[in-house]
Amino acid sequence: MQLHFFVSLTLSLTKMAMVRIALSLLLGLLPTTSVAQLQPASPPIADPADTRFAGMKEDWSSPALTSSHLRAARPLVGYINDYPGYTVELLQVEWRFGDPLDLYVMKPKGVKKPPVILYLYSFPEDTDRFKDEEFQRGATKDGFAAVGFVSALTGQRYHDRPMREWFISELPESLATSAHDVQMVLNYLASRNDLDMSRVGMFTAGSGASIAILASAVDARIKVLDTLDPWGDWPMWMAASPMVPEEERAEYLKPAFLEKVGLLEPVDWLPKIQAERFRLQEELFQPSTPTAAKEKLRAAVSGKGTVVIYKTPEDMEKMVSARKELEWIQHQLQSIGDTDQVGGEKK
Repeated sequence: MQLHFFVSLTLSLTKMAMVRIALSLLLGLLPTTSVAQLQPASPPIADPADTRFAGMKEDWSSPALTSSHLRAARPLVGYINDYPGYTVELLQVEWRFGDPLDLYVMKPKGVKKPPVILYLYSFPEDTDRFKDEEFQRGATKDGFAAVGFVSALTGQRYHDRPMREWFISELPESLATSAHDVQMVLNYLASRNDLDMSRVGMFTAGSGASIAILASAVDARIKVLDTLDPWGDWPMWMAASPMVPEEERAEYLKPAFLEKVGLLEPVDWLPKIQAERFRLQEELFQPSTPTAAKEKLRAAVSGKGTVVIYKTPEDMEKMVSARKELEWIQHQLQSIGDTDQVGGEKK
């Protein structure tokens, strides 16, 4: 079976945008109801008696960890499954109160310390992809480890919140905490001592690509960064993206909101990325990010990396049908030297 790393993502985001537009029209008669309220949060899981994270603090104005204080609890192992050619571990990791993160670690057999690729897809995608055996086989078949998780306020991490608070309404928190998560996941992976942490890549899309840009700007351990359709240029994005419900749009165009999220602007952070190899892929037909915002993101790449443009769905399908979704990032990781990165985070 063929891997649909890109096609399934494009369809899921496009469908989500269409659903939100339809819901916005239907809810025009109910001005006090938010589209987000139709997406019920998971049951509460935060335990008020949990004191493991007392004294922790987190700065949502910066993707760097230097102004935050997070301490990881001991990971919990959900399962370790053995398949022909690879293994899959499900772990629960946690470094802030009430926000356990499901982490999937897929490793090829017969490779002592494989290079590792982190996968971070876009809101609202949950962890289903990482449970799929076709994905697992494709991600590990060429001797690479794969690590998957979802961003803040997404999927299994959306709970203990009033339904009016969701990924976009809390975008500064969603972006900053998820960028911190990337770095904390890297800390955990380094502690395992069974992966080649001198060859770390990130394969990302949508809001996940925006988060990866922020993380790469402050953490040099990410050697290769592959992004597809990142969100960005927040004033334009909030004004025109179909991901924003019409009845909520005015709130996100207020100066106070734009000022907060502006500190986490991918267009501004992109020139600061520390990845040795960087690629920006854009689907011109993908509606989540407005055309003008896509142009700004491309302009911000400048000499920092490679830009690939897919003008039509057929262009994307041609690449997918040739099974080349991971070809670029894998080749780039293989060509990187063996010297381990000391430290990691930009001070």
